[in-house]
Amino acid sequence: MAKKVFIKTFGCQMNVYDSNRILDTVKKIGFTETKSLDESDCFILNTCHIRDKAKEKVYHEIGRVKQNFEKKEKPLVIVAGCVAQAENTEMLKREPYIDFVIGPQSYHKLNNTIENFEKNKFRSEITDFDSVSKFEYLSKIKNDASEVSSFITIQEGCDKFCHFCVVPYTRGPEYSRPYSQIINEAEELVKKGSKEIILLGQNVNAYCNIENGKKYKLSNLIMSLEKINDLKRIRYITSHPRDMSDDLIECYSYSKKLMPFIHLPIQSGSNKILKLMNRKHKVEDYILTYEKLKKINKNIEFSSDFIIGYPGETEKDFQETFNLVKNLKFLNSYSFIFSPRPGTTASSYDKVDETISKERLKILQAALFDNQKLKNKSFENQYVNVLVENKMKDQKNLFGRNEYMTSVIFKGTESFIGKVVPVKIISSNQNSLFGETDISKIKAA
Repeated sequence: MAKKVFIKTFGCQMNVYDSNRILDTVKKIGFTETKSLDESDCFILNTCHIRDKAKEKVYHEIGRVKQNFEKKEKPLVIVAGCVAQAENTEMLKREPYIDFVIGPQSYHKLNNTIENFEKNKFRSEITDFDSVSKFEYLSKIKNDASEVSSFITIQEGCDKFCHFCVVPYTRGPEYSRPYSQIINEAEELVKKGSKEIILLGQNVNAYCNIENGKKYKLSNLIMSLEKINDLKRIRYITSHPRDMSDDLIECYSYSKKLMPFIHLPIQSGSNKILKLMNRKHKVEDYILTYEKLKKINKNIEFSSDFIIGYPGETEKDFQETFNLVKNLKFLNSYSFIFSPRPGTTASSYDKVDETISKERLKILQAALFDNQKLKNKSFENQYVNVLVENKMKDQKNLFGRNEYMTSVIFKGTESFIGKVVPVKIISSNQNSLFGETDISKIKAA
């Protein structure tokens, strides 16, 4: 009988991609996926270390597994991902229920580690930084994802060392996958039905790989993906302002499949705070990039990230951030109060008073949400092109996204799934658009 694996994923799109590849990997040693924790022989928790209390969430999940298996044989318990990388041996000491921990650059060692543990029950931590071997190994295992919209990790790690960020310590230095690996994976995914490819990286626009003497950047990847006939849309995330090169910006003038929506985190509208963060860019640099892209295509929209209450932030600094949000009118953005990550430079800084930070966040989010609602309102009584991804749980409506990644919910048949269809937007709220289709306008994708 096949062994069953249950994988729970926290965090970013890259962790979602990693979990899919972990599943592809363990299938090679006889595991099949189960959606039920209770029937699993192996529980893998793929963790994220970006947000607050990440470590405690792991122990909470392990406690839940303990409870579920209190009266039966425990499953193999594996903690993977960035918390595993950061905490490694400490997790094994604190929680005997964990059998081993494995970092995000060591997934090529997963099967051997599982098989060795099954033989000798030796608990261990596998946290080497070995991106080259990892992706070389994974390139030989087919990506079995069959989603309409699919992720491909093209770059991992970070050399920027922002003072608030743990990524350089959990994902290692910047590494760009070989160009041919990525194109081959994309072609396979499109053959299986993917209509949209989302390229992933901690600094995705820092992608740079030399293969057979030729240098490939993100712009080269985009234009190569453009040639895949059945691929309808291309996106990438997450970008760093310093790496928005002119060749990448120019892609927006001639690519027909690259979506006009850019997630470009600035983190603060204050140059003083950006310097304290070690972001290595200024607000003026960001605005110049914004203006270059808008000049190429006025319909391009932006989202961003903001950290509020960063150590040293004064009312003046916050007002500069607020003014930037009001002026650039981001389509949507992520905003959080500063939360120190152990081991980072900023973890030793004096924090801004929590009450002040909470009030500032409330004010900023109100402005961000107003922008979002106004933009969504502007789609009403208009037709938008929607890539239909699936049928919703209610089985009555279809779910898809427009060019700006906004959720669109409308009635339609399953035959629309995987197609780009025009949907007339009837109403909207902060997060979603609601519409209806006109059969006469729909063409086969």
